Amino acid sequence: MLDIGTIPTYADMLAAHERIRPYVHRTPVLTSAFMDELTGASLFFKCENFQKAGAFKVRGACNAVFGLSDDMLARGVATHSSGNHALSLSYAAGRRGIPCHVVMPRTAPEAKKAAVRGYGGTITECEPSTSSREAVFARVQAETGAEFVHPYNDPRVIAGQGTCSRELLDQVEDLDIVIAPIGGGGMISGTCLTLSHAAPGIDIIAAEPEQADDAYRSFKAGHIIADDAPETVADGLKVPLKDLTWHFVSNHVADILTASDAEIVAAMRLTWARMKAVMEPSSAVPLATILKNKDKFAGKRVGVIVTGGNVDLDKLPWMKG
Repeated sequence: MLDIGTIPTYADMLAAHERIRPYVHRTPVLTSAFMDELTGASLFFKCENFQKAGAFKVRGACNAVFGLSDDMLARGVATHSSGNHALSLSYAAGRRGIPCHVVMPRTAPEAKKAAVRGYGGTITECEPSTSSREAVFARVQAETGAEFVHPYNDPRVIAGQGTCSRELLDQVEDLDIVIAPIGGGGMISGTCLTLSHAAPGIDIIAAEPEQADDAYRSFKAGHIIADDAPETVADGLKVPLKDLTWHFVSNHVADILTASDAEIVAAMRLTWARMKAVMEPSSAVPLATILKNKDKFAGKRVGVIVTGGNVDLDKLPWMKG
């Protein structure tokens, strides 16, 4: 049963906005006449691929780390993550001068592992399943005594992610829709937190890979359905919803749309080619779903949250062999 006291508030998001300001970028919004013509919509790409550590997750990580009391600092922080939260928490911990312990799937992109180590994080590898990730993490946390900062089911993290939409509202007027990827639901929950208070007329749509569509099925069923180890090119979207993120999804999301891995890769490649903006597969899912559902977006002003740009340049999904 969800404790109502753990649900972050709009005031928490505003406090996070001030707390993290020295440590994150106010990321740009890009437009593309080509993309607008292709989709029939006016698209505004909020480019968190240009964020510190290359992903939106640095917002939530910084809010959690810089909100820690002094007596919590000595043992540092710990988390489990396929990549972007891991490197973002390592970045934040490094800025505060505290240890960061990270459990990552052995199959996580090498670029993300290298970034974690580069920011000073210590990696313990696990098998690529939710059950292995959580079991290995329990051991690491017991050994270190570090403060757990969950990659998405954490009110501090959700409040931090909500600052992205706060910026977007300042940068673009009269949006009809905001669309963002969904895996565990941290970004979409932060989006819901901000928009439901500051701009309740905007429809919030989540975008998910068909091959890891547990959020879509949860949304249709009215309760959380969790997959243990889905396989998709969108490596950042393999994790299931939890109680906090489900609260926001079930109360504020208008729809969840899905795209196949082939459609995701095509959208990713199109963005690289036409906008010259590096995005990772998880970030391409919203555009893939817009291209797949043009009638739903035609004539609308759409904020598209590009969540990150951390890719392994030696293993791009359109490369042969």
